[in-house]
Amino acid sequence: MKHAIILSAGKGTRMNSELPKGAFMLIDKPMVVHAVDNLLNAGVLDINVVVGHLSEVIIEVLKDKEVSFSHQAVQSGTGSAVKCAKDHLYGKGGETIIVPSDMPLITPEIISKLFEYHKGNNNDLTVLSTYLDNPFSYGRIVRDNGNIKAIVEEKDASDEIKAIKEINSGVMVVSNKLLFDELDKLNNNNAKGEYYLTDLVMIMNNDGYKVGCYTTLDSESLHGVNDRLMLSEVEEILEDRIRNKHLLNGTTIKSPKSVIIGCDVQIGKDVTIEPNTVIYGKSTIGDYSIIGPNTEIDGSIIGKDTRIRHSLVKSSKVGDNTTVGPFAHLRDNAEIGDFNRIGNFVEVKNSKTGNTTKASHLGYIGDAEIGSNVNFGCGAITVNYDGKNKWKTVIEDNAFIGSNSNLIAPIKIEKDAYIACGTTVNKNVPEGALAIGRSPQVTKEGYAEKIKARARQKAKEKEEDK
Repeated sequence: MKHAIILSAGKGTRMNSELPKGAFMLIDKPMVVHAVDNLLNAGVLDINVVVGHLSEVIIEVLKDKEVSFSHQAVQSGTGSAVKCAKDHLYGKGGETIIVPSDMPLITPEIISKLFEYHKGNNNDLTVLSTYLDNPFSYGRIVRDNGNIKAIVEEKDASDEIKAIKEINSGVMVVSNKLLFDELDKLNNNNAKGEYYLTDLVMIMNNDGYKVGCYTTLDSESLHGVNDRLMLSEVEEILEDRIRNKHLLNGTTIKSPKSVIIGCDVQIGKDVTIEPNTVIYGKSTIGDYSIIGPNTEIDGSIIGKDTRIRHSLVKSSKVGDNTTVGPFAHLRDNAEIGDFNRIGNFVEVKNSKTGNTTKASHLGYIGDAEIGSNVNFGCGAITVNYDGKNKWKTVIEDNAFIGSNSNLIAPIKIEKDAYIACGTTVNKNVPEGALAIGRSPQVTKEGYAEKIKARARQKAKEKEEDK
């Protein structure tokens, strides 16, 4: 059985924020969520997260994940943090991997290889290490005849040890049945007065247990985050990884550095993503679609052969062979059918359309159910909110909604009905009927000249008063 402890109790002082470090966003999800997902993708299903500073924030961002939590009341080092998971893990068999929440680039492949090395060598403890040209601030791996003997932190290191370029990543795998008994042997006799988890290496060596070290040359994947500069560096690395994956899978990305794609986005074949486009969340882009430029897709499903440009689509679904934009806004469970046209400056909220329906310009469709082959004219809106409640509009197939119409919900426009332009509709319209609701036009012949004469007289009087 594989277990995991994620260390996410610290404040992250160098982030200069009250927000816990693990809650900082990396592309489209918090760092601690990246840590959980990387472990899940490596087959580690029993995950305990140690929380402390503003623990409720970390618990909230992980509310949709099947993880347990332990609380560290006083931040006194990584060793004491791991001890907090004792109630959850003590006595269980298998191995436990310990990872910090601020190492979001570690891959499931590295995690899996670390477990394989640990078991293949019958180790009781295995440390994950790498090499850095500039190892400053990292704990150094101290070896004797090739075997790892200790990890020495920067503040406690001699000049000789500081010259070592092999560093501790902060990740280790340990036999779970040994872990907590060995943790009880830690002390805080060091420069920081903290209980270092890394002291387990020396302690377990001294106790006769087998301690090993798995080294990866992929130091980039062990990049930690201590401040916002490092956060931006890590984010750029992750963005490149994701873009490169989709490029190699057959997606065309114009001006790649201007495009951001989230970790969980799925993209079909022969998709083109235009510049200045971001795609977040669990979004799916169908085959042959073109997204962008200047477009944001968030948590949405886009169909095949669909074009979306200069628009925002959030928590919505767009069908096949549909065009959206420019400057359209789909949100809050908008569901657009196939062969639709949602044009410039049209907003659709919590509404569903059938097929071959058009809202080409300057409209608002809110809390509505619209059938197929409906024409929603320029400037037409559903009036769904009365100041207290949201009401539903139903428009059936083949209806024609004239320009600048107001449909005051709750209301139903039956199939084949016509709404004349400029009409305010507050009663249901039956099948095949025409609804007209306008004030009568009054035309006064020659009246324009009277208006102009009056304006000239006022200008003259103003000039005379000077």
